Amino acid sequence: MKLHDLSPAAGSTKARKRIGRGPASGQGKTAGKGHKGQKARAGRGMRAGFEGGQMPLQRRIPKRGFNNIFATEMAIVNVSALDAFEDGATVTVEALVEKGIVKKTMDGVKILGQGEISKKLTVQANAFSDSAKSKIEAAGGKAEVI
Repeated sequence: MKLHDLSPAAGSTKARKRIGRGPASGQGKTAGKGHKGQKARAGRGMRAGFEGGQMPLQRRIPKRGFNNIFATEMAIVNVSALDAFEDGATVTVEALVEKGIVKKTMDGVKILGQGEISKKLTVQANAFSDSAKSKIEAAGGKAEVI
């Protein structure tokens, strides 16, 4: 087999529509654009959301609140969830994902102080609340910020 013998599978390709090539083509004269109007003109396009001069939807609806595009979104874990680990274990972000305590790490993991902890753990996370830090240290563990 040589390169000039290669051809696409039957029915997999389709000839392009040749518009504006006379009345016999079926797409002659107005070339499928109808008669006059904005959509028939060269350059034609209207921007996304354009409603013919009517006040567009995105401007009709009231604006509420503020969305900080620089905000960091943390995955939160309560101290009570850390009891799933064995006594003396090192709890890392990867270990939390492995155990299914955290689904997505987002911009980091923050440990919050809800619940109680009874095991001595070394917890490595991006952030800790003051109550979480004190509960982990009261149980004999360590809270390390990574």
